[in-house]
Amino acid sequence: MPPPTIRIPSSLGSLSRRVLLYAAWVAGCCLLLLHPVLAFAAYALSNDNASHLLLIPFISAWILFLERDKIFKILGSDLRVGLLFFIAGAAFALVAFSFGSAWTSLNRLSVYIFALVSLWIAGFVFFFGRTALNQARFPLAFLLLAIPIPDFLLDQAIYLLQKGSAEIAAVLFDWSGVPVLREGFVFHLAHVNIEVARECSGIRSSLALLILAILVAYFYLKTFWKQVVLVVAGLFVMILKNGVRIVTLTLLASYVDPGFLYGRLHREGGVVFFLLGLLMLAPLLWFLQRGEAKEAAAA
Repeated sequence: MPPPTIRIPSSLGSLSRRVLLYAAWVAGCCLLLLHPVLAFAAYALSNDNASHLLLIPFISAWILFLERDKIFKILGSDLRVGLLFFIAGAAFALVAFSFGSAWTSLNRLSVYIFALVSLWIAGFVFFFGRTALNQARFPLAFLLLAIPIPDFLLDQAIYLLQKGSAEIAAVLFDWSGVPVLREGFVFHLAHVNIEVARECSGIRSSLALLILAILVAYFYLKTFWKQVVLVVAGLFVMILKNGVRIVTLTLLASYVDPGFLYGRLHREGGVVFFLLGLLMLAPLLWFLQRGEAKEAAAA
């Protein structure tokens, strides 16, 4: 049976015209929620843990551009589905406007940005259709990473990173043979005492590593369960590389120079250990890709 024919509304016209209309829609939504958008930009520029947020929409747009031939192969317009996303976005924006004064500024901002993303998706469905929406599931879902993490989730994520990093550090100290007395998040060595504080959770580099793992899984792996395996491995590597960082700095401070706990490696060494995390993921990615190559050859 031939696939059903999708009629392209003549009022919307060609792809280039639709893109311009959609760009105007996105800009209009930003103007409608101008105050939250400005607050979002200020938050991302002033908070190290949120510096990646401004990049997410551009990465999503870049993926849409790369896969434009697949995504926009069949054009249409779906008012019903678009209206569902529009109602959801408008409802969340109204809730944030009506009740947000009783919330923290971060929680209010999270709801506003969720509303903005919903409105963007509503416009996408209207100007490009449901088929394009199905083909663009990943880049549109990727936009959700632009939503600032609410307070209660951020606190929980930082605590889990602290806890996991402390456990990894304890294991590595045991393997190194260095005598250590542990009290919760505090490690007492012969010459130094260290605490795995909130600032040591590595949340910034961990989020960057997680985002990169998601992108690599999408572009380099075709099987869904293998994509999940790589992302889950990225979550583990987030904690592992932070534990390695804590132990490395502590041992250097204890046996080489106490200044390592306050020097550049401590303040700016996140990039070094971020790259270490990537190296940890590389063998797993190679193994998963190799399996897919064998399956493709067999098929």
